[in-house]
Amino acid sequence: MPQRFDFLVLGGGVAGLSFALQAARHGSVAVLTKRERYESNTQYAQGGIASVLAPTDTFEAHVQDTLVAGNELNHQDAVEVTVREGPDRIRELVALGAEFNRASTGDFDLTREGGHSARRIIHAGDITGREVQRALLAACDAQKNITFFQHTAAIDLILDRRQAPGRASRCVGIYALNEHGHIDTFLAKVTVLATGGAGKVYLYTSNPDVATGDGVAMAYRAGAQIANMEFYQFHPTCLYHPEAKSFLISEALRGEGGKLRLRGGQTFMERYHPLGALAPRDVVARAIDAELKRTGDDCVYLDMTHLGRAFVTERFPNIYATCKAFNIDMAVQPIPVVPAAHYMCGGVVTDLQGRTTVPGLYAIGEVAHTGLHGANRLASNSLLEGLVFGHRAAQATAEEARALPPLPQDPPDWDPGSAVDSDESVVVTHNWDEIRRLMWNYVGIVRTDKRLMRARRRLDLLREEIRDYYWRFKVTRDVIELRNIADVAHLIVDCASRRKESRGLHFTLDYPNTDDHHWKRDTVVSREL
Repeated sequence: MPQRFDFLVLGGGVAGLSFALQAARHGSVAVLTKRERYESNTQYAQGGIASVLAPTDTFEAHVQDTLVAGNELNHQDAVEVTVREGPDRIRELVALGAEFNRASTGDFDLTREGGHSARRIIHAGDITGREVQRALLAACDAQKNITFFQHTAAIDLILDRRQAPGRASRCVGIYALNEHGHIDTFLAKVTVLATGGAGKVYLYTSNPDVATGDGVAMAYRAGAQIANMEFYQFHPTCLYHPEAKSFLISEALRGEGGKLRLRGGQTFMERYHPLGALAPRDVVARAIDAELKRTGDDCVYLDMTHLGRAFVTERFPNIYATCKAFNIDMAVQPIPVVPAAHYMCGGVVTDLQGRTTVPGLYAIGEVAHTGLHGANRLASNSLLEGLVFGHRAAQATAEEARALPPLPQDPPDWDPGSAVDSDESVVVTHNWDEIRRLMWNYVGIVRTDKRLMRARRRLDLLREEIRDYYWRFKVTRDVIELRNIADVAHLIVDCASRRKESRGLHFTLDYPNTDDHHWKRDTVVSREL
């Protein structure tokens, strides 16, 4: 029997939990997470939350910094909403029990990161995301209307195709694979994608294993509009070590005075941007990539040694301890770093309340394209976006849920067809590795038409293999994720191939200049149903 709720949330990060807390005041909420409920991109966010909290800062300055970082491809209304509503959302988070670093005066200890013109980053040491997640989960536990379903992987959205002629099919829930290997049906008046990003589509990423682009892939298959997938942010500084996996070295280190150096000790960022190491992320990532190609080195180095042991151990205890575990003492040794896929600036197209182009389906957080980030995300605007749009979507859906017609009594059953248990799982692991490697080599920090064409041809073959495998064998979590990263890779290549200019995170050697006349607009794609 289907499980029925008023609100169905896919994902347990800052956006999903913020939504669930608000929506629980108006009805029953189910929150589905693929792994443990705390496992999300939010959990690993280090730097902080950007917001205007100091009397010397202004909304106008934060808006302008966001527009500059996004190469003015941002939607002005989305930027204004996020910046102006941010302080209230942070105060609500503090009221829930989130604890952030404070100065001796009792005020927030605000720091600065790349692209910001002021110190406006509120933080909890270097584990801000973990503290935000802790506070939100504790608040959710106090709400009797919220039910968590852990180890539950969404497979596809359920569309009610029994609509009046000319009306789009309404989303009424999802099929999901539970931890026992069974397919469950979840129905809800409102379905909310809060599934985060898709860093695992690339070979090297700062993201955890859950970041496989599930929300974008499912929404695309359901006919939703998707925009700006060519803008994938590569964080300039991830720890370079053979035994380290996806460990981010926060932008805050450069905000506090860290220097980027080559193997011989020379600094280089001043040759690429007036802000040097504090330039926007796309500039820093491309600069590092260019220097590695020029020198043939495996990495560059982030030097904090001039700041002293007391400062680095107190300000960055988690990063210090992790580096030390890999025999790198950042108080006396520069940290080896390389760029890695970090943040998806495109996503499922939404309005300012999180509504997608599919009725009944909302998207919030990294999975959504609200227009906030434009062609490049400004540091620490991501947790802020999750807080703001989680709140806005909950307000909108509270009214919408009351007005919607009843859910179908007889939703379409999951159709396993003639699927059997797989005896050739090597296909999954091989295709997974191949997609991630070809995306890194052909659709990475610097692109060309020829590289994109190669990627498209190979992806077409891989997606056909994956479709055949998907229908012939019983679904597993690995197959679900493989299918999703293949669809997301296709969308990134499609959007990148359409944009005939270089802007923000999309840099192509064939069109190295920005072309405002033709391309100061979003790249929007959708699947014909």
